Amino acid sequence: MKVVTLGEIMLRLSTPGYERIVQSPKFDVHYGGGEANVAVSLAQYGLDSFFVSKVPDHEIGTSAINAVRKYGVNTQYIARGGERLGIYFLETGASMRASKVIYDRSHSSIAEADVDDFDFEKIFAGADWFHFTGITPAISKKARLIVKKALDVCKKKGVTVSCDLNYREKLWSQKEAQETMLSYMPYIDYLIGNEEDATACLGVKAGKTDITTGKLDREGYVKMMSYITNRFHIKGMITSLRESFSASDNGWSILLYTKERSYLSKHYDIRIVDRVGGGDSFAAGFIFGLNHYKDEQKAIEFAAAASALKQTIPGDFNLVSVAEVEKLMNGDASGRVQR
Repeated sequence: MKVVTLGEIMLRLSTPGYERIVQSPKFDVHYGGGEANVAVSLAQYGLDSFFVSKVPDHEIGTSAINAVRKYGVNTQYIARGGERLGIYFLETGASMRASKVIYDRSHSSIAEADVDDFDFEKIFAGADWFHFTGITPAISKKARLIVKKALDVCKKKGVTVSCDLNYREKLWSQKEAQETMLSYMPYIDYLIGNEEDATACLGVKAGKTDITTGKLDREGYVKMMSYITNRFHIKGMITSLRESFSASDNGWSILLYTKERSYLSKHYDIRIVDRVGGGDSFAAGFIFGLNHYKDEQKAIEFAAAASALKQTIPGDFNLVSVAEVEKLMNGDASGRVQR
């Protein structure tokens, strides 16, 4: 199965352990980004995973490419050029202190890329699935045109499309998001997002869930997802149900709505090591699960287990195997040493 993802890969500079940015004399280096994270996960599961982007033609760009290539991602369609790689700084929170992200990504190579940098007819030749997030069109008007071109080619070739709405208010307004994301909806088969994403990107008013108390309104989510799937004629919608008891302890499960029916995964209590990339890991888990098991319930069980495991791993990437996910999915959450 050939899966293509398109988006920005960034340099992540994070403080060691739980140090604050104003406190630490150094940063740990990782690379990541929504679609790159999905590509790495899918490569770990044995799929033919392609990541499409543009990075500068110097050593930092090469390091970004190498960061995903070493995990089995095909990088042959990553364009080279532009001024810089986007950067984000991460301060990891603990207990009642939240994590903090600071972006430095303006005028990055992918934000300044042109449609002509990518031969989508060639990129999508033999492709089965295309995944992107709402972050990519948010980074620039040029990026919106690139996504639209990719979607046009997918429609022509019959490629299944999934989109994680992933609204980022630091990147664009709700007005810009709705103008763009609503124009993409006719191309999308599976949509990922929570009630905040649905309101910001689609203008769909949904009831708020108080994640700080751990009270999740499943019925409200199902109603919202039913409305969206029917209004936009998509195959299904998926959302994570995160209960943020603190920065260190979260509840976690996955909800899918498709074919006029909802599916809820097992619930996991996670001691957070690194929650960045948690949503991307469940998106990848769902893509793999749906195509591997051909069963919606098993698909979201795989997605929930995969994303629970990711949040125990430092860095953006989910570096787990199918066997490890299935072990947790089938009930072994003991964490015992394997000898």
